Amino acid sequence: MIGFSILVRRDLRLAFRGGTDAMMGVIFFVLAAILFPFGVGPDAAVLPRIGGGIIWVVALLAALLSLERMFAADHEDGSLDLLYLSPVSLGQLALAKAFAHWLTSGVLLLIASPVLALLYNLPSAAFLPLVATMALGTPTLSLVGAIGAALTLGARRGGVLLALLLLPLYIPVLIFGAGAIDGAIAGRDITPQLMVLGGFLLAALALAPWATAAALRQAIE
Repeated sequence: MIGFSILVRRDLRLAFRGGTDAMMGVIFFVLAAILFPFGVGPDAAVLPRIGGGIIWVVALLAALLSLERMFAADHEDGSLDLLYLSPVSLGQLALAKAFAHWLTSGVLLLIASPVLALLYNLPSAAFLPLVATMALGTPTLSLVGAIGAALTLGARRGGVLLALLLLPLYIPVLIFGAGAIDGAIAGRDITPQLMVLGGFLLAALALAPWATAAALRQAIE
């Protein structure tokens, strides 16, 4: 756990030192979500119906923006080789990277989502489900994204390949996240959707570090 916390603090310092890079995802999230009402019109009946799905789609795309650099910077300057030779396991490294990515991107998306809910005129009953689904779904996006980032490490046009690999894996999270918000607006019980999202998160916590470590080992060796 000491090694894990050191790795997380290191990545957080690097992210905050970059400044603009850390904010790029949330800036894209807000700007892209603002564009949709201009395209579909300001109809008060349409926006609440599509708002939850749009927020989730844009959050998914925003999470992809910073994934390519999750391991790339350490790979380019040789830090990844040193970390591989250190006592910290690759599984711990993968989990720390995913957690730091969530803290610098997922948490910002989580904070910004209620503001966008106001933009789409979502009813008050949808605010808590929106925050709950984002809190369960965004860590899953980071954990699964770490696998893709490790698999495409060193590849040419890695960003395009990363999107092609991850978008199909992100679809279940998108479906249940947006479905929970729609269910809350309609007055239905959303416990099943939240439980499924929680199951996705637990499965990602158990499997993603192992899969990411295997991909990193292959890229390094």
